[in-house]
Amino acid sequence: MTKGQRAENSAIPVEVKKDKYYYWCACGQSKNQPFCDGSHKETEFTPVAFKAEETKRMFFCTCKLTDNQPFCDGSHNKK
Repeated sequence: MTKGQRAENSAIPVEVKKDKYYYWCACGQSKNQPFCDGSHKETEFTPVAFKAEETKRMFFCTCKLTDNQPFCDGSHNKK
């Protein structure tokens, strides 16, 4: 699987709301990290849809190296 360009080197905590859909930026080009703003239009990437099952804080990946899209798995700490 192709990974997007690194947007940042940390996770972004987001208070997600139950039953709401979120669209995670997979390309790394969005100016609205960690979410999609349509910047992928000229790339091979598409956003990753996520529906929150409960209201809680979740940590979304911004390095785009995670194997647990759209969530941070600590890949930004690996060399």
